[in-house]
Amino acid sequence: MSAIEQADVVVLGLGPGGEYVAGTLAEAGLDVVGVEAELVGGECPYWACVPTKMMIRAGNLLAEAGRVSALAGEAVVTPDWARVAGRIREEATADWNDQVAADRFAAKGGRLVRGTGRLAGPRRVAVGDRTFEARCGVVLATGTRPRIPPVPGLQGTPYWTNRDAMAAKELPASMVVLGGGAIGVELAQVFARFKCAVTVIEGQDRLLPQEEPEAGELATDALRADGVTVLTGTRVRQISHGGTEFTVRLEGNGQLLTAERLLVATGRHADLTPLAVDTVGLDPSAGSVRTDGQMRAGEGLWAVGDITGRGSFTHVSMYQAEIAVRDILGQAGPDADYRALPRVTFTDPEIGAVGLTERQAREQGLRVRTSVVTIASSTRGWIHGPGNEGFIKLVEDADRGVLVGATSAGPAGGEVLHGLNVAVHAEVPVDRLQHMIYTYPTFHRTIETALGALR
Repeated sequence: MSAIEQADVVVLGLGPGGEYVAGTLAEAGLDVVGVEAELVGGECPYWACVPTKMMIRAGNLLAEAGRVSALAGEAVVTPDWARVAGRIREEATADWNDQVAADRFAAKGGRLVRGTGRLAGPRRVAVGDRTFEARCGVVLATGTRPRIPPVPGLQGTPYWTNRDAMAAKELPASMVVLGGGAIGVELAQVFARFKCAVTVIEGQDRLLPQEEPEAGELATDALRADGVTVLTGTRVRQISHGGTEFTVRLEGNGQLLTAERLLVATGRHADLTPLAVDTVGLDPSAGSVRTDGQMRAGEGLWAVGDITGRGSFTHVSMYQAEIAVRDILGQAGPDADYRALPRVTFTDPEIGAVGLTERQAREQGLRVRTSVVTIASSTRGWIHGPGNEGFIKLVEDADRGVLVGATSAGPAGGEVLHGLNVAVHAEVPVDRLQHMIYTYPTFHRTIETALGALR
């Protein structure tokens, strides 16, 4: 039996949060072992945030070119997916090679161990036939994996997940997308703009079901304007693959859909069983690892990122990572605060949101005032012209006079969200927000109108 190897901290998973924890602690002088089964950097830079935004940037350029005739003259554009795929390979992922990230970690003093790690009791991690004992403790940052629905016939077919979509050198002529959340709608719009015939199937009654109803309506209108067929309140009975195409049978009327490719985008989930969390007293059947405000999951155990169940967002992972680092180093700092959790769906128009939706606020028993103002009704929206779809929605706790949620949708929805994020996080009184000076003519000036429209 191999001798147990010693370290100060072992970080299981080197996605954005785990890599930050491991690298920062190593720079602080701790002996850190980082365990990664795939690529250092994780899902975000190789299969999610970065390459998808490259795709979206390209698709948005095509859409803008199509709006030239209404405002500036004539333009003819021929979509070329090869340029997008080449940029992803060459600029974003180095053809899915993480050597730069691995070298960066090593330069900070960290020890990279490639392989699948699992807990082997308190402060112990096993990787293959090696066992590491951490004097300070272990950080869990293993993320999530795509949730594959139990649709009869789906298993065993060559369906795509987001990873396959990122690696596509050529786009299919047609595609069915299962799932109308952020990943599904973003990729559906991009593929449609590159002349792929796309159908989106969402089981709930609207797209983006976790956001405001107005956001789902806007996403539906935007996708349909790009030629996407949107089916909401629709479930799949069976799926088959005949060698060259998928056949999707819908529940209810038994309608059949056929497509060259099938993209599964029905969410993500954490699988705790392979981590052997039972060896440290955690429930392996749980959907996430519960933590306290300092990201502690137990004695000598921390967790950050998607595995904590606070949303599959890189910015949340990095936020939690900073808290965990402080706690491990014995530095004081505030507990994690998720009241103003921001998120953006990078469709065109962008749909940004922060805090509670109207429904969530009412379910918490708050006395709510809301307002919805369209971007097109603003001066900047009118000037912008084609492509100005969007809105500002505010959700106020009327008893306290502060915003508890907001949605910013429009040509720069994600950027306009920042001010609303500050307002929700800092609990800036609404009457103070109403007496600010808002720059004219900007998209964010619509917030002033929305404040005045609260009812």
